[in-house]
Amino acid sequence: MAVYTPLETTEIEWLLAAYALAPLKAAHGILQGVENTNYRLEFADDSRLILTLFEKRVSQNDLPFFMNLMHHLAYKNFACPQPIATRAGQLMIEVKNKPAALVHFLNGKDVLKWNAHHTRQVGEAMARMHKALADFSGRRANDLSLTGWQQIAARIEGQCDEIELGLEALIQDELAWLTTHWPDDLPRGIIHADLFPDNVFFDNDTLSGVIDFYFSCEDFYAYELAICMNCWCMDEQGLRKPEWSTMLEGYESVRPLSTAEKAALPILARGAALRFLLTRAHDLIFHPKGAMVAPKDPMEYVRNLKFLRQAEVL
Repeated sequence: MAVYTPLETTEIEWLLAAYALAPLKAAHGILQGVENTNYRLEFADDSRLILTLFEKRVSQNDLPFFMNLMHHLAYKNFACPQPIATRAGQLMIEVKNKPAALVHFLNGKDVLKWNAHHTRQVGEAMARMHKALADFSGRRANDLSLTGWQQIAARIEGQCDEIELGLEALIQDELAWLTTHWPDDLPRGIIHADLFPDNVFFDNDTLSGVIDFYFSCEDFYAYELAICMNCWCMDEQGLRKPEWSTMLEGYESVRPLSTAEKAALPILARGAALRFLLTRAHDLIFHPKGAMVAPKDPMEYVRNLKFLRQAEVL
C-alpha cells in the first residue's frame, strides 16, 4: 500500500456520497507498500474501511477479477477484505480519473518481527486460500512470470549497474537459466502472488486475515510457497530453516505437495527472487517524483538470488 494520489478530506467525502455510509470522521493515508494509493477511513459509527485508488500498474480490465476473487474468498469464510457496493450496486468508482474501490477493514496488523509460529500459520492459510479458490471461475494470467521478467529486464537494461556493479550480468544470466529450467507441468490454480509480511495481519499472534490481492493470478501453487520463502524465510545469512520448515508443515497440513512440486522448489525460489529484484530495481530507477513512499531496496533480492543459485536442496 502507498499514497501516490493525495486526496483532500472534501474529495473523499464527495466520493463517499455514492455509498450508504455513516458520516466520515477521519481519513489517513497509508504509506506502506509500493503499488496503489490507500486511505484508512474512520466513520461516525466507529466503522472503518479502506479506500484504494488503483495506480497505473494495475490494469482496469483486471479489477472485476480482483473484486470477484475477494468476494468469493469472503463467501468461503477466508478472512480478507470484502468489496463494498455503491447505492447503485457498483463495486468500482472513479476518483481523479483513476478506478477505486472501498473494502472492509480487517482487524489486526502486520508483524515486524516474525518466527516459526507465524510462518506455520502463513503456510496453513496459504493452502486454505488455494483450496478455497479451486472452484473460482475467474482466470487471470500471471503477467509477472518469465515473459514479464524479460520485459522488465529490457526496460531497465543499461541502468542496473548503477544500483550495483555486475547486476546487469547477474540478471541476464539468471533469465537465461530460468528460461531453460522453468517447469510447465505442476499443479496450478489461483494464487495471491504477493503474500508479503505486510499483506498478512495477525491479532494477538494469531493470523487474522490477508489483504492486497491485486497481483492475484493463475500460476503454480508451489510458486506461492517460493515467493513466501523469499520474503518470510530468508535473511542476510540465507535460508531461515525453522521458519521454512514450519511454513511447509502448515501448508502440507491442508494441501500436501507432490514429489514434483518439492523437486521444483529451488527453481521456483530463484524465479521469485528474480521477480522481486526486477520489480524493485524498476521502481527504484523509475520512481515517480513527489510520491509519498520510498521505493524498496532491490538488494535484498540480489542477496536472496545469489544464495539460491548455490542451493541445490531447500
